[in-house]
Amino acid sequence: MSDATSFSASTFSAHAWGRDLPTYEAIRTMPFNDALADGTLSLERFRHYMVQDAHYLIAFGRGLAIAAAKADDPDGLVQFAEAAKVAVVVERSLHADFFETFGIGPEEFSRTEMSPVCHHYSNFLIATAYAEPYPVVLAALLPCFWIYAEIGRDILGRAARPNPYDAWIDTYAGEEFHEAVRAVIATTDRAASGASPDVLARMHVAYRRATQLEWMFWDSAWRLADWPV
Repeated sequence: MSDATSFSASTFSAHAWGRDLPTYEAIRTMPFNDALADGTLSLERFRHYMVQDAHYLIAFGRGLAIAAAKADDPDGLVQFAEAAKVAVVVERSLHADFFETFGIGPEEFSRTEMSPVCHHYSNFLIATAYAEPYPVVLAALLPCFWIYAEIGRDILGRAARPNPYDAWIDTYAGEEFHEAVRAVIATTDRAASGASPDVLARMHVAYRRATQLEWMFWDSAWRLADWPV
């Protein structure tokens, strides 16, 4: 694992990472990420993934904005308001570049519905953000940051170069993204340190569910999943 996981063993993040490590390992070794690393991932699968990820980022940005509103100090408000901006503006500009590179027009994106998994994950984040206290909201948002950082670094270490997906790999393996992830981990740990046992338990449930949904999201793209009826 990268230095993003180098936190005290007594923290929420360390406990959550250890408890859900089998799911992370399942993500790391799943066919989608193996094929992305060796450059053999089909264009059809990557296009499916990118379109669904662009849909997801809208919900992720809303979840971050709600986290900012619920923040228990001004630093958290600024941190997650800025993160919401990054999710919606900066990362969607990356998607725009990918869309152009891989031939996805705005009409195709607008007429492509959320897949079942993208719909589930998006609604899980929004519902959690509205209904749960600040520490639980952070726990639900954390896996998207942390797992992408770890997968990015893992793929970078074994990627075939040149790779048609070099830009994706470099984005999530880059130090700028990892610095932001370390900050989110630290904020989540601070929120957890003052949480009641009940809230801590709910944090672990939210973290685990989001981690499972990360696996399902990549698996859905691998299977080119759509609504069955």
